[in-house]
Amino acid sequence: MHFTEPVYRHPYWPTWPLIEITQGCSHNRCEFCTMYRDVRFGVKPMEVIESDLAEIAQDMPRAKTIQLLSGDPLALPYSKLVQVMENIHEYLPDIERIYAVCRVDNFRNKTVDELMSLHELGLEEVSLGIESGNDWTLDRVNKGYLAKDVPEQCAKLDEAGIKYWLTFMNGIAGHEHSHNHAVHTADVFNRCNPSTVYVTSLALFPGTPLLADAEHGEFDPLSEKSLLVELRTLLEHLDTDCALVTHHTASLNLSTPDFLRDKERILDETIENGNIELLTLKRSLKTGL
Repeated sequence: MHFTEPVYRHPYWPTWPLIEITQGCSHNRCEFCTMYRDVRFGVKPMEVIESDLAEIAQDMPRAKTIQLLSGDPLALPYSKLVQVMENIHEYLPDIERIYAVCRVDNFRNKTVDELMSLHELGLEEVSLGIESGNDWTLDRVNKGYLAKDVPEQCAKLDEAGIKYWLTFMNGIAGHEHSHNHAVHTADVFNRCNPSTVYVTSLALFPGTPLLADAEHGEFDPLSEKSLLVELRTLLEHLDTDCALVTHHTASLNLSTPDFLRDKERILDETIENGNIELLTLKRSLKTGL
């Protein structure tokens, strides 16, 4: 198998095997991320993809799900994706569902009809690293798109029948813009139809511009208690019918398959049950601060 390090597999999808069709990230300029900083974005040659599919077919001939890699494989043009997916079905005829992590702007150059075609070829669900629905925050961390792009592109996914996760990054706006970050993100998510809202939280990794800004006093990270306040603000304003997954909030048990049903319980538990010391220790082991 041909994989370019680092390899990221979505932790909540029961998908195996993995097939790398691109390497790195097509944007690769977010100020909080170094995952692909040293990897030039590129497209895997079809002969390499077919070689890997042949190897998978030997080891897992009855595979029913597969995840496309790497950072945003759906950056590929429609024609190339069709070729990849047709080859997947040729080598793995039992495949039923195809998954991919991607950027919301991967869909700007794809029509609804094209997305419907990809869905018919098995594209079941995607995970979108939105991070924020607040334009100030998106610009601050150089995400490369605006808040209005999110419901515009998600409407195309809805029409095509492709399910999607929306990710909120807790703490990415810093102190001054924390409230607007949470409220505006909830507003944007409420205008979409995500299968899941996925909450992650900011870690200031060594080598990131955002860590350098924090060290120079140009970015004011939230405390663990403030992170929980921001998370509660998001959830107070969130009214979309979805599952909720809270990642990196290890002392809390907020995840649920039915957010609206459990919303009041979750709001009650967001801060009261948060183990601040445990969360602080876990974050200190990951960050450069």
